[in-house]
Amino acid sequence: MEFANQAPESSTQKKLGRGKIEIKRIENTTNRQVTFCKRRNGLLKKAYELSVLCDAEVALIVFSTRGRLYEYANNSVRATIDRYKKACADSTDGGSVSEANTQEASKLRRQIREIQNSNRHILGESLSTLKVKELKNLEGRLEKGISRIRSKKETELQHHNNFLRAKIAESEREQQQQQTHMIPGTSYDPSMPSNSYDRNFFPVILESNNNHYPRQGQTALQLV
Repeated sequence: MEFANQAPESSTQKKLGRGKIEIKRIENTTNRQVTFCKRRNGLLKKAYELSVLCDAEVALIVFSTRGRLYEYANNSVRATIDRYKKACADSTDGGSVSEANTQEASKLRRQIREIQNSNRHILGESLSTLKVKELKNLEGRLEKGISRIRSKKETELQHHNNFLRAKIAESEREQQQQQTHMIPGTSYDPSMPSNSYDRNFFPVILESNNNHYPRQGQTALQLV
C-alpha cells in the first residue's frame, strides 16, 4: 500500500522535468558566449544529420557577435548560394526586390551590431570575450585616438594664445596712441582772464607809486 501511494508522486516528478528557458537576450557576457558555443555546435550537428539522413543539400552560415564566421555545407556554401539565387531569380520581380531588401536589411543589422560592439569595447565594456591580440589592437586604436586628440587640443590652445597676444598688443598700441595725442599744458598769459596757467611760471606784478605806468609793467618770472 505504501508503494502505491508513492507511485503518483514519482510520476509527477518525472512529468515536471526541466523548465522552459525564456527566449530573450542573455545579459551576462560569459553566459551568452557559453550558450552560443553550445547551441552553435548543436545546430551544426543537426545540419549534418539532416544532410546525411534525408540526402538534402544543406548550407549553414553563422556569424558571432564579434563577426566570426561559422559555416557548414555538405556540397559547397557558394554552390548552394548560387543555386538559391537561381531559384529566387525564377520568382516574380516583386519577390526579387523583396529578397534584395531583406538581404540589405540583414547586412545593415549586422553592421549596426558590429558598430555597437566596437563602441562597447572603446568604453571598456564587454571585454571578457576578446582575446589578447584583439585587446592589443583595441589598445593601439585608443592610443592613436588619444594622440590625435592631444595634438588637436595643443593646436587650438596655441591659436587661442596667439589671439590673446594680438589683442594685448593692439590694446597697448591704442594706449600709446592716446598718450601721444594728449594736449600738453600751456603757459600762463596774463592778458587772458583765465585761472589756469603753467606750473613752471608764476605771475609777478610789479607795483609802483606812479599810477601812470601801464599794465605792461607786469612780467612773468620763470621758476627754475
